[in-house]
Amino acid sequence: MIDAWQGIALNTAPDSRNQIHGDEVAREFGFQGGLVPGVTISAYLVQPAVSAWGLDWLNRGRAHVRVNSPVYDGEMFAVEITTASDRDYDAVLRRPDGTISAHAEVALAKHAEIAPVRRGDTLAAVDHIGAVASPERFSELKSEGCFAFRYHWLATDSYVQDVSRVPFLLSQGGYAHMSFLLGTANWIFAANAHMNPWVHLETTSQNFRAVQKGTVVIAEMSVIDTFEKKDHLFADIEVNLFDEANDDALCRIEQRAIYRLRGVSAPARPENPNE
Repeated sequence: MIDAWQGIALNTAPDSRNQIHGDEVAREFGFQGGLVPGVTISAYLVQPAVSAWGLDWLNRGRAHVRVNSPVYDGEMFAVEITTASDRDYDAVLRRPDGTISAHAEVALAKHAEIAPVRRGDTLAAVDHIGAVASPERFSELKSEGCFAFRYHWLATDSYVQDVSRVPFLLSQGGYAHMSFLLGTANWIFAANAHMNPWVHLETTSQNFRAVQKGTVVIAEMSVIDTFEKKDHLFADIEVNLFDEANDDALCRIEQRAIYRLRGVSAPARPENPNE
């Protein structure tokens, strides 16, 4: 059975280089405060899958999540199941005022999907800052390739304020939650092309193996497409995650984001600590 649930939202990135998650910049764009990251909202929507299917979903589950409007730190939310079967469900995330902020289609794959293979992209330092995001920068990354990055899952962070609401596999079992896994796609995206502020909109993810505490994750990125719509600049990317120890595929993530909001000038690139 797929169960609905409620929780209190947590802004997992208030001090992010993407200042849309901070109160000051978010309010300049008309929001009530810093935005809870889209990857964290996604974790709320897939939590019923972890509760229902456990390791099976962490090993081969898939999800498509679209974020339509903001969720704020400390705000109550409800994940409602709109349709469900024994292998899939659709869900929405609803705010206290009734606004539906996100939609998800979540499933447990019947058969193993074809896993990506690690390319061996050049690893950059974790604090590397790429050139400013632009159509030209993404064209360069598409033709010449992107830097890879290394991330370490230590099982020390949560994605919701009340940890008691988190499934045992994640809270006590040490397995990585989707806020971390999808978060790696955010981090590698913003590291290869500097942008600020920017907005995460949509992900499609496929798990290949649960990520245990202590796993060193290698993220490799490809640029799929860029386009302009209503004067916003968009980018679509694909990120594949691997276990550094044995190159096992862990997760594939397709992501869409607005990398430059309408009316915003290109940001100044911070000084790169490695230059």
